[in-house]
Amino acid sequence: MKFLRQVLESFRFAWQALSSNILRTTLSLLGVTIGIFSIIAVLTMVDSMSSSITTQLESFGKGVVYVGKWPWEFSNSYPWWKYMNRPNTKFSEFKYLQENVSSKQAIAIIDGRNRVTFKNGSNSMESGLTGCSFEYDKISDITIGTGRYFLEREADNGNTVILIGSSVAQNLFQEEDPLGQDVKVNGIKFKVIGVLKKKGKDLLNSLGGNDPDAQAYIPYKAFANIFQKDEPQPDVAMKALDGDAGQIELEGEVTGLMRGVRGLKPRDEPNFSINRLDGATKFFEGVFLVLTIAGWVIGSFSILVGGFGIANIMFVSVKERTNIIGIQKSLGAQNYFIMFQFLFEAVFLSLIGGLFGLLFVYLITFIELESFDIILTTKNIIIGLGVSSTIGILSGIIPAFMAARLDPVIAIRSK
Repeated sequence: MKFLRQVLESFRFAWQALSSNILRTTLSLLGVTIGIFSIIAVLTMVDSMSSSITTQLESFGKGVVYVGKWPWEFSNSYPWWKYMNRPNTKFSEFKYLQENVSSKQAIAIIDGRNRVTFKNGSNSMESGLTGCSFEYDKISDITIGTGRYFLEREADNGNTVILIGSSVAQNLFQEEDPLGQDVKVNGIKFKVIGVLKKKGKDLLNSLGGNDPDAQAYIPYKAFANIFQKDEPQPDVAMKALDGDAGQIELEGEVTGLMRGVRGLKPRDEPNFSINRLDGATKFFEGVFLVLTIAGWVIGSFSILVGGFGIANIMFVSVKERTNIIGIQKSLGAQNYFIMFQFLFEAVFLSLIGGLFGLLFVYLITFIELESFDIILTTKNIIIGLGVSSTIGILSGIIPAFMAARLDPVIAIRSK
């Protein structure tokens, strides 16, 4: 009960200090507000982008390894010309892996082009095109809105059937139903059997300049007949079993089979790459780390200014209330109570600045972005309040210590 009375009394003194000079207090707390806003805004944006990109990367296949000629992460110690001299992945190697890899859920061979012209009568547009084998829908996120996916025989025979994104359907067919109609790809007619569900723009594809709704898919053999006459460079994608954490078992089995089918000796360097989404994730983690550090550095300068402002208020408060402190100590108030009183006031003032900073960050979350949603998490709110409290303690510790050490007789005589 005594502690509660002390807290209420400290709160009353803090409120008096806040309301006695609104302009001085506001200017002093502005630094804390800007600092907390800078730090938490950056953390919120980074967390939101990270969550969005992680979700989007998983749509490419969580627990999937990709076998191909090129690595997704280049090693500075490995000469670039050795990558150039590697053989391209062959369809026969895909069939070999399909028949012999046991630690997989699904396997598909894929290749693509970023810019392919699609035509329907007088309507045309450029879009991304992917050629894939039958099980690709089990590896990547391909959600059919209307129509159906490839039949196994259509994929095996390389039939001229196509799945188109919602933007492709809108641009080529306007208000017509595209199912059953023809789309020309490089002058060859493909029958539309499915329209993909609209995804909308996302951050990862925006960074790459791609629209997930402006994509199309055809059987791999049909793609190879049109685009791979010169030099095919497909990848083989395989989804690991659910119990294969980190795809270790799958990667080890694939490595052994690929070395065997290519006739590599034990001491020979591998002439293929096994890629996982970890490389892309690590790249973005590095970018986000730089942004986070920049946010802390920028915010720290503002918080430092705010901390000095709060310390100034506290020194003024101690001087203005020296007589009251003397009276309190003469009536039996302990040093810890005096110290707690001023520390509470400093933390209270700092928290007000921090709360305003968090409020401004919260208002940012109402801004609608096409690529990702801005979400202020509980973790970042706690960080903001924690930093504000720490600044309040650091700013108020010296004035509070000075107030607690005042001699009651001398303090009572002061005016």
